[in-house]
Amino acid sequence: MIISRTPFRISFAGGGSDMPSFYRREIGAVVSTTIDKYMYLAIHPFFDKEKIQLKYSKTELVDAIQDIKHPIFREVLSHYNLKGVDLNSIADVPAGTGLGSSSAFTVGLLNVIKAYLNRAISCERLAELACDVEMNKVSSLIGKQDQYASAYGGLNFISFYGDESVNVEKIIMKPEVKKQLQDNLLMIYVGGKHSANDILKEQQEGMNSSVEFNLQKQMVRQAYELKSLLENNNIDDFGRFLHEGWLMKKNLARGISNGYIDEIYSRGIQAGALGGKLLGAGGAGFILFYCPFEKQDYFQKKMIDLHELKFGFETGGSKIIYMQEDDI
Repeated sequence: MIISRTPFRISFAGGGSDMPSFYRREIGAVVSTTIDKYMYLAIHPFFDKEKIQLKYSKTELVDAIQDIKHPIFREVLSHYNLKGVDLNSIADVPAGTGLGSSSAFTVGLLNVIKAYLNRAISCERLAELACDVEMNKVSSLIGKQDQYASAYGGLNFISFYGDESVNVEKIIMKPEVKKQLQDNLLMIYVGGKHSANDILKEQQEGMNSSVEFNLQKQMVRQAYELKSLLENNNIDDFGRFLHEGWLMKKNLARGISNGYIDEIYSRGIQAGALGGKLLGAGGAGFILFYCPFEKQDYFQKKMIDLHELKFGFETGGSKIIYMQEDDI
């Protein structure tokens, strides 16, 4: 058996500029970090060498790759023409909650299959392949930041260019300041499920409007400003940056927020948070709040009826955490 572990991510600024509708006209940029919540993929030779068994939220046992219903499993296994395997996925957090789980799945799947085939792969190539699978083979209406975040890991400034190239730059901070930033971030689950494709489709179509396009450009400028602040170990304005980015993001598509999400966000601000944003495409999942440590007891008392997900920053990307030599 071989097992890959791939981190989920939280995005701080610039989200949406990693989509082709934007970066093919202007350079896109995001600031994001991976966290200690993971997607696990395990691969093992299947008893029947002519069949494929898959276990995720469903179980599939098929005779041919083209019969696989799960689109990412189907495309990746088809690319490597791989049969006679048993593949299983387990996640720390449910899908559709804004933490980049679908891309973490794709990155982890490619990583574990490469290990199974005894082939080395770089972080860059892993992210490139994952983008190709999701954006071209499966035609998901998503961007590129999640694949690169999960493949590389850590706190990064990621740029997206019109020639389809991507640059990942590590943001270096003093350890004690980075720890303070981590401790000041709280994640509250608001529930629900979103249709990321529907929201992102409207967001992409909105790039045809000068108003939405210029709004996205402002969000990219914010990512550059946030990068500079973090590199100078200044987190005093971090809450304000999240808040301003959230206000801009809500204007990109109708489904990004709703009355319930706005209510929870307002409660968090009244409870002491200095800013926040809904993670992911929108409509459901987690709100990330920036709340100074000294105000967190009051915050948690006021938000006690809601589920808080404890997390920490993850410095590494997708990796193989277990390998049984007989499976290579």
